[in-house]
Amino acid sequence: MDHVGSLVVAVIGQGALTFDLSIPCEVFGLDRSDIAAPWYEFRLVAEAPGPVRTSTGFTIHTPYGLDDVDRAATVIVPGWSDPDHRATPALMAKLAAARERGARVVSLCTGAFVLADAGLLDGRVATTHWMYAERLRARAPRATIDDRVLYREDRGVFTSAGTAAGIDLCMHLVRLDYGPAVANEVARRIVMPPFREGGQAQYIGASAVDGSRDPEFVDLLDWGRRHLGDPVTAADLARRAHLSPRTLRRRFTAAVGVPPETWLREQRLRSARELLECTDEPVAGVAARTGYPSAAAMRSHFAAELQVSPLQYRRTFRG
Repeated sequence: MDHVGSLVVAVIGQGALTFDLSIPCEVFGLDRSDIAAPWYEFRLVAEAPGPVRTSTGFTIHTPYGLDDVDRAATVIVPGWSDPDHRATPALMAKLAAARERGARVVSLCTGAFVLADAGLLDGRVATTHWMYAERLRARAPRATIDDRVLYREDRGVFTSAGTAAGIDLCMHLVRLDYGPAVANEVARRIVMPPFREGGQAQYIGASAVDGSRDPEFVDLLDWGRRHLGDPVTAADLARRAHLSPRTLRRRFTAAVGVPPETWLREQRLRSARELLECTDEPVAGVAARTGYPSAAAMRSHFAAELQVSPLQYRRTFRG
């Protein structure tokens, strides 16, 4: 299907997430025929008749309804108000029919739950915001949910992670339709980096294995963080705690949720990320300060966990 100059619709329901719905409006809805012509035709479609109240309290009145989905080449479901707020059967039927006739079906963030309910994720690989990944796995047991990436495409179904990744995915669609030169010019207009690979990892903030509420381990974890660059090891943690390595491993895992070796790897990665974001320290210096045996070892860890190099990570966060 040729998507150049084609109709793009974004479908919103009650409680629509304001930022998410604005992404397709900005990327596809503004007339950019001075960059490429014909540009897209765009419509914001209401799931049901009547004004739509957004998550931030104001209402949207749009003259477009679900019948406009029937001729769209791209159908986008922005972040849904709440995964537990099920879409109407009419919308789910329209989405399934759109994919059946060859239209691209796209979700941003929690919009993936609507695609799941429509059966469009069955047998496919998809993503969503990392905070909702487990809920989406439960909702779409026949899908493979990859919460490590920014966006995914699987046989005409496109899904993205959180808000910024939704911008990346919409820009990716422009790149597919018009090529990199046009996509880069649009990126300059909206003042964003021209391209982030979909396979790049979601930048999750606080680690799930950040620490422990067990008073016995609070001081030990603080000490471990302060001595990452020594470099501290699991054996050092055991000595500091006056425990055998085996006993520490058992009690540490029970209190923190992961073995001490895993916790140390997570802390090294987190500390390295902070230094890359906030300092001009060379990569080799960051590696030394955070306890990696070499810059190459740190690059390998970044590639495995974040799918980018340390320099790419720094460029993303420091422009």
